Amino acid sequence: MWFGSLLTIKDLPPGILLLPSYGVTKTCNLLRLQRMVFPNRSESVHEKTKNQIYISFDFKALHKAEYLKKKIEESLGPGTCWICMERIEVGQGIHSEITKAMTHAKVVICAISKEYPDSIGCDREVTLAGGLKKTLIPVLVDDVQWPLRNRDGVLPGMSHIFADKRFLKFFSENPADREVHLDGLINTLRRKLGSQPDPVPTPDPVPPPKPVSDDKMSTFIRELEETGCALYDKIQPIPYIKEKLHAVDKVFIEVGMERRECDEHDHVSWKTLGSYHDIFPGEKGNPRIQIIEGDPGYGKSTLALQMVYDWCNKVSDSPFSGPDILICLNLRQLGGMESIAQAIKQFALPLDSELTLHDVEQLIHKKQKKNILVIFDAYDEYPDQHNKGNFVMQMLKGDILRHVNILLTTRSSCIPPGLGARTGRIRLTGFDDAAQERYIRKVVTGDDEAVKKILEQLNINPTLGDLCQAPLFSVMYAHLTHKGGMLHKLSSVTEFFGHMITCFLSHTQNKLSEADDSPENLRTHADTHAALDKLAFEALTSKMQQLVWDQTLFVGELGEDFYKLYVGVGILVEEEETDIPAPGKLSQRKTVVRFYHKLFGEWYAAYHLIECVKSRSYSLPENINLYDLKFLFMFACGLDQPGGSQVIKLLGEREDGAESVALCAPQLKEWSHDVLTTVRGIVSSDSSINKSDSRLLQRSTIQLLERASQHKIPISRVWLYGSFTSVDPDSLSLVLHSGLCLPQLSTLQELKIWTEGGREVTVDEWTGILKFAENCQLLKELEIVFCLLPWMDSIPTSLDNNQVWWVTMVHGHEYTLQSGRWQNRRSGEILTRGAYDDLVTRFREFFSNRPWQKQRRAERE
Repeated sequence: MWFGSLLTIKDLPPGILLLPSYGVTKTCNLLRLQRMVFPNRSESVHEKTKNQIYISFDFKALHKAEYLKKKIEESLGPGTCWICMERIEVGQGIHSEITKAMTHAKVVICAISKEYPDSIGCDREVTLAGGLKKTLIPVLVDDVQWPLRNRDGVLPGMSHIFADKRFLKFFSENPADREVHLDGLINTLRRKLGSQPDPVPTPDPVPPPKPVSDDKMSTFIRELEETGCALYDKIQPIPYIKEKLHAVDKVFIEVGMERRECDEHDHVSWKTLGSYHDIFPGEKGNPRIQIIEGDPGYGKSTLALQMVYDWCNKVSDSPFSGPDILICLNLRQLGGMESIAQAIKQFALPLDSELTLHDVEQLIHKKQKKNILVIFDAYDEYPDQHNKGNFVMQMLKGDILRHVNILLTTRSSCIPPGLGARTGRIRLTGFDDAAQERYIRKVVTGDDEAVKKILEQLNINPTLGDLCQAPLFSVMYAHLTHKGGMLHKLSSVTEFFGHMITCFLSHTQNKLSEADDSPENLRTHADTHAALDKLAFEALTSKMQQLVWDQTLFVGELGEDFYKLYVGVGILVEEEETDIPAPGKLSQRKTVVRFYHKLFGEWYAAYHLIECVKSRSYSLPENINLYDLKFLFMFACGLDQPGGSQVIKLLGEREDGAESVALCAPQLKEWSHDVLTTVRGIVSSDSSINKSDSRLLQRSTIQLLERASQHKIPISRVWLYGSFTSVDPDSLSLVLHSGLCLPQLSTLQELKIWTEGGREVTVDEWTGILKFAENCQLLKELEIVFCLLPWMDSIPTSLDNNQVWWVTMVHGHEYTLQSGRWQNRRSGEILTRGAYDDLVTRFREFFSNRPWQKQRRAERE
C-alpha cells in the first residue's frame, strides 16, 4: 500500500527505530521485520478463514484499521484479515503481494478516513477490487462526507466503484454505538464468507415481548397510513405530465388474472379470476403467501398500490381493508437491509417517526395477535435476491414471522426459488378490449366519439393491439392518440416506443421553451445520450440489474443540462432515500435517480448494445436472462438493421435464444443471410405456441414461421400447447385462444396439438384440422393429444398411413390412422364402435376433474 505520511515511533514494534529520512517503502520493509525480530507475536491461522478479508486503509488511520482487524478476528478467528504491514515479508514486492492477497480475499473492507479519497494507493486498491469483482464494504472510520470527496471537494476516481455501495459508520465516540455497528459488520461478513457464528453460552431464556401500549400501536398504524397515502396519491400515467397527479383509485382498472391450480395428478392449470379481491392471502382458502407475476408493464405495482389504497381508506367491499396492519415495501430500495423491522423503519414510516427500531420489532411480533399483510413489490429488482439468507426469503420460506401474510410481485421470469407447495401463484394477463375502453373513459375522455376513434385506431394495427395488452403501453397509447397522434401507422414495437419517446421530449422542449427556462441545446441532449445508454446497459446486464444511481455521481457522468431535461421529461425520476441513523445521530437523506419504468432503461440500453455488436468479437454476457430483457433485444433489432442482424445471430447461438429470436426477427424489415441462417437453425428443432404466451409472443412466433415458410426453410415441428381452440372455415387456419390464427405452412413437417386435458373435439373441428394438415405440403406427421376425437365410420383424409396419431392419455388407448380407421398402436386392433363407446366412458372418468369435463357436465345439468 502507498501511504501519504510516515510512521510515528509509537506505531513501531519495540526495538525498531524509524529514522526521519526513511520513505514509505523502507518504512513498510522495516515493519515486515516484526515477525522476524519478535516471533512470539505470530498468530495461529485457521486455514478456512485465512486472509479472506482484505483491509484497505490510509496510513494515518493505521491504528483504526488495526482496531477493526482485532475486533473482526475476535469473532471470526485469528488470521482472517490481511493487512500489508503484517503479511508482506522482507524482500517481497509490495504491488504483487497486494494483488495476490486481494485475489485470494472474498471481501475487501475499505477503512475510509478523511485522507482516504486523496490516497493514490487506496485508489489503486479500490480499482483493483472493483476489477476483481470483490465484495466491497466501505467502513467510515472518520466522519466523512458520502459520496466521497477529496480535499478539493471533487469526486475521486474511486467514487464510481462506491456509487451503489452501502456504508457502515464506525467513527462514533460512544463505545456502545461502535459495538452496535461492529455487530452489523460481523454479521455481514459471516454471510459473505459463508461462516457460522462461533458457539456461545446459552443465555438465560428471554421472556416473550409484552403487549405494546395502545398508543404505540395506534401511532404505528397511523404512520403506515400516512406513508401509504403518500405512495398511492401521486400516480403519473404519462411521465411528463407532472402537474396532474392522480390517486391510484382514479386510474386503476382491473387487469386479467389467473390462479395456478394443481389437481390430484399434479396437472397444472390456470383458472381465470374475477377480481383482485379473490387473491387476498389467508382468506377463502388462499395460501398465506401469494406470488403475483406478470410481464413488464402489466400493472403489478399499480395493483399493489390499489391494495394499499383499499386499506388506508377502509374500502368496505375490499378484503384488503381488513388487516390490522398493512405494510407495502418496494424491494428495489431494500438492498442491504438486515431485517423487515429495519426496512419498515426506513421506508414505511415517516422520517420523524418517534417509533424506534425496537418498537417496530415488538409491534409486528406474533404475540401482538394482529392480522398483518406485507406487500413486497418488484422482487425482480431486489438487490439481495441472490443472497440466500436475505430476510425476504426467510419470510417466504416460513423461517421467520410465519404469522405474517405476504403478497410479492415480480416479473414472470424471476420467481423466487425454493418456495413451498402451498405458495399461491397469480398471473396477470393484461388488458382485454373491455379494460382498454374502461380506462379511456375513466381517465382520458368521456366523449363517445373520442373513445370510438381511439379504439378504432387500435384495431387498425394488430401489432399495436398485441402490444397494448400490457397496460403500460395501452395507457401511453390512449393518452398520446387522444392528443392527436397517428400511432396506428406504426408497425413494430420499436417504432411505437421510439415515437412515444419523441413525443415526450418534444412536449417537454416546447414547454421549457415557452417558459424561457430550457437548458441550452435541448435538441442535442435529446439526441445524444451515449453516456445514459452505457449506464443503462451495464446496469441491466449486471447480476443485480440495479437501475438506481446516486444523483451526484449520475449528474457528474451525464452533465447538469442533460439531467434536467430527462428529469423534466419524466424518463428519469428522483427519489429520496433515508439511512437509519446510529444512536444519537441524525438521519441522513440522499437523492437517487432511476428510470420511470425499467422498459425505458431497456430502450436506452438497446442503443449501447448496437454499438457493442459492431465489434464482431462481442458476445452476450452469459449471466443475463434473455426473456427478462426481451424488449432490450427487440428495440435493438428495430433501431438498426445491420446491428439487429448481428443481435439475432448472437441470440441464436444461445441454447435459450429461440424465443428471443422469435420476438426480434419481426422487428427487421429485411432478413440478412445471417438472420436466415439463424432462423433455419431455430425452426429445425421444436417451435411452440403456448396458451399462456402473450399475444405479442404468439404473433411474433407466427410471423417467424410464416416468413421461414416463404423463404422455403423447412420447419421441423410446431407444438400447440393448450392454445388451439377451433378452425377458421374460410381460411382453414387454426384459431388460437388469443384470437390469432396459425396459417397453413407449406414447409411444416410435423404438427402436434396438445389440447386442454379432457377436451372433446367436434366433427367439424377434426375435419378442419385434417384439411389444414393436407394443405401443408411437406407435413409428415400430425399428432393430437389429451382429447377425445369424434366417432367417424371412415375418416376422410389424403394423408398417408402412419402420419396421423391420436393419444388419449387413457392407458392403452393410443392410435394411428390406417385406411381411414383407427388402429391401436400396441395391439394392432381396429377401433370398433363398441370399443369407442367404452373409451368415451373411461376418458370422461379419467379427466372428470379437469375444467373442460366439469363445464360439459354443468351444461348438461
